[in-house]
Amino acid sequence: MKRIAIVGAVAGAAIGLLGLTPAQAAESPAMLSVLHGVPDLTVDVYVNDELTLDDFTPGSLAGPLELPAGTYSVAITAADAADASAPAIGPIDLNLAAGMNYTAVAHLTAAGEPTATLFTNDTAPTAAGQGRLTVRHVAAAPAVDVLAGGTAVISNLANPNESKLDLPAGTISASVAATGTTDPVIGPADVAVAEGANTIVYAWGSLEDDNLALAIQTVTGMSTAPGDVPAGSAGLVATNANEPATVVWIAGGAALLLFIAAATLVVLRRGAGAR
Repeated sequence: MKRIAIVGAVAGAAIGLLGLTPAQAAESPAMLSVLHGVPDLTVDVYVNDELTLDDFTPGSLAGPLELPAGTYSVAITAADAADASAPAIGPIDLNLAAGMNYTAVAHLTAAGEPTATLFTNDTAPTAAGQGRLTVRHVAAAPAVDVLAGGTAVISNLANPNESKLDLPAGTISASVAATGTTDPVIGPADVAVAEGANTIVYAWGSLEDDNLALAIQTVTGMSTAPGDVPAGSAGLVATNANEPATVVWIAGGAALLLFIAAATLVVLRRGAGAR
């Protein structure tokens, strides 16, 4: 009983360090990526009043981060702000469920005002030989059509909505045009739709300011194999290398404490055997 109590105390310390209950620790994490889609504005991102992304530039994609399920308060400030007390966007509450995959996007409304939207990334398995294409309108622009090979495959998509298609894996030539027209305002650009992945295309920027652009995110791991956890990566946007140090430290700290717990158990067992 004494051995169990000591090991339990160490394991409890690991859970306590992470701020989790035992039930939360057993849950699958939520996966969160963050896309900066506000032109000409470098920002800092605060999560629960802690600086999480520093000098985050337009077109950058951070993540995916593994986070315990729960509600997170996110505020976006001007770069190098002293704290999160005067955000340019937010604070907004992000409700993240265990095992789900999300992208939080800082972007412009159709009228050109800064805002933020939380999207849930569809990670349901695709049929053999197919991938998923998701298009999200987060630009200061009217509703658009998405063209593939010059033909509208998604029509009348308005900010901040999305539309999804399951397609044969391969490369398509995609462009974005005002609804009912075929003259591109973005593109054409080659988009690779990978088998078993969700390729997410964001139309962001401002039509009036002539800085519309595409950003591409790829969410992988969409299979039915046990233990698969959908992940994410950047395509035409740069992956932000400045992932929160706190997240990295928490993961490393948890591993260290669990190692200590295991080592303690081994030592105690050996001691009992010697007696």
